[in-house]
Amino acid sequence: MTGTTIHIPTLQTDRLTLRAPKLADFEHWAAFFASPRSVHERGMMDRADAWRVWAADVALWMLRGYGAFGCDDRATGAYVGEVGIYRPEGFPEPELGWFVVPEAEGQGYAAEAARAVLDWAHESFVWQRLVSYIDPANARSIALALRLGGVIDPSLPGADTGGVVIRHDLGALCT
Repeated sequence: MTGTTIHIPTLQTDRLTLRAPKLADFEHWAAFFASPRSVHERGMMDRADAWRVWAADVALWMLRGYGAFGCDDRATGAYVGEVGIYRPEGFPEPELGWFVVPEAEGQGYAAEAARAVLDWAHESFVWQRLVSYIDPANARSIALALRLGGVIDPSLPGADTGGVVIRHDLGALCT
């Protein structure tokens, strides 16, 4: 059997380290998706379902060459959330997505990490855009996607019927 090597970059921002997922991240992920906070994300799920979805997201690095980054506070090393590029089966195109743990909400971590991922995608892939698929009731995520420079684009197909599709034009980014 031959091994496969994948490269998952480490990205740095002023306050964050974006790094490869690690098993300890799952505990935060499972807690988030067991809580009502996840209702506008992928919905609440039990631990077994959370494991299957999380493991599939982690496998995107091996299968597609991109995926989610675990985000740690550079000053404390604390896990603050996950930001990355997702494209499970059924997604029309790569999605920029995020979540933060409750104690990290409202501190701008998701925006800071998402900007770093947008820059990395612009430098690393030949894509013209990323999209964000957001539940219309998730006003905070819609606002964040728009602050990142995204534009609501009803002409693009979504991951779910009735969702908001926000287009992030990678060609407009300056490196």
